[in-house]
Amino acid sequence: MSTLRNKVQLIGNVGNDPEIVHLESGKILAKFTMATNESYKNAKGDKITDTQWHNVVAWGKTAEIVENYVPKGKEVGIEGKLTSRSYEDKEGVKRYVTEIVCSELLLLGK
Repeated sequence: MSTLRNKVQLIGNVGNDPEIVHLESGKILAKFTMATNESYKNAKGDKITDTQWHNVVAWGKTAEIVENYVPKGKEVGIEGKLTSRSYEDKEGVKRYVTEIVCSELLLLGK
């Protein structure tokens, strides 16, 4: 059960072309957003689609796959863990970010 403590699995579409960062240490980082959609019917019977946006980061070999095969709009399945961090922006305001650190990537769709 310990492997279930912080596990996220999502299927959705990449919202932007991934940002790829090659670090001086030789490591590679890929950052992108991902949209997941959930549809349901409201009380009137109208179909409602709820879209949630997720920030995703990938490192190493997974980041290389993202760089080479994952454009904006691509349907992907990911597995990873949820992380939170904070930073100060240019104006000195403290910002908080929740991200999914992707450990597995599955290319779906066409």
